[in-house]
Amino acid sequence: MTGEGRLVLAGAPIGQAGDVSPRLREALAGADVVAAEDTRRLRRLAGELGVEIGGRVVSYYDANEAARAQELLETLREGRTVVVITDAGMPGVSDPGYRLTRLAVEAGVTVTALPGPSAVTTALAVSGLPSDRFCFEGFPPRKAGDRARRLEALAREERTMVFFEAPHRLAGSLAAMADAFGADRPAAVCRELTKTYEEVRRGGLGELADWAEAGVKGEITVVVAGHTAAPAEADLPALVTEVDRRVAAGEQRKTAVADVARAAGVPKRELYDAVHRRSATP
Repeated sequence: MTGEGRLVLAGAPIGQAGDVSPRLREALAGADVVAAEDTRRLRRLAGELGVEIGGRVVSYYDANEAARAQELLETLREGRTVVVITDAGMPGVSDPGYRLTRLAVEAGVTVTALPGPSAVTTALAVSGLPSDRFCFEGFPPRKAGDRARRLEALAREERTMVFFEAPHRLAGSLAAMADAFGADRPAAVCRELTKTYEEVRRGGLGELADWAEAGVKGEITVVVAGHTAAPAEADLPALVTEVDRRVAAGEQRKTAVADVARAAGVPKRELYDAVHRRSATP
């Protein structure tokens, strides 16, 4: 490294411009380069804050992240300060930022952060669900099959789970979560956090999936309770027997497992595994 460059990852407000810290104002005014996910939104935020950006502003978003990261690394090597800011929340958390951070760390460049509002922890705090242990799972896969497999792998996750989701995919994802985790698994859909039309909808996954069918708008964060030993699990042999009865009556096993699991409020994968074990027993 030829200079004392510094990479600053700046948390941006998720709704209210007033949530920013004085340090963010100083960073935007004093940076040599500000790399923004959306340059127009950055300039609008700067206007709301009364901040004049003194350095060069460049775009830094998904489509150009790989190439731009290399350019910004050279700027850091020259001893300059680069601030990375996304549309909302923390760079690198389901937003551009990770690639440049990794390159900077490998190059020995100083990397620091300006903490700010986060949809992940804000939603977790207002969800009413356990927050002592949690995991962030980002956006569920878009394809139904990939999404189902990902969620089934999380069915026995004991920590509270936090997801992001697009409004037009919310109903499908909630229904898939109900299938994988059980329709009664407690959850919260947090919409437009800190904004004028903020809404937090709490209930079982099945209930929330039905609610979302009517259509939901805005930025969405979903919080789902972790797996706990439910009373219904003690009756797993009885549920397996019910699946066997339906299959003997001509119903497809996959359909029978899904229906019985949903009605009992147990994860579909758990019941399917129990049915499989019963079938494999001589």
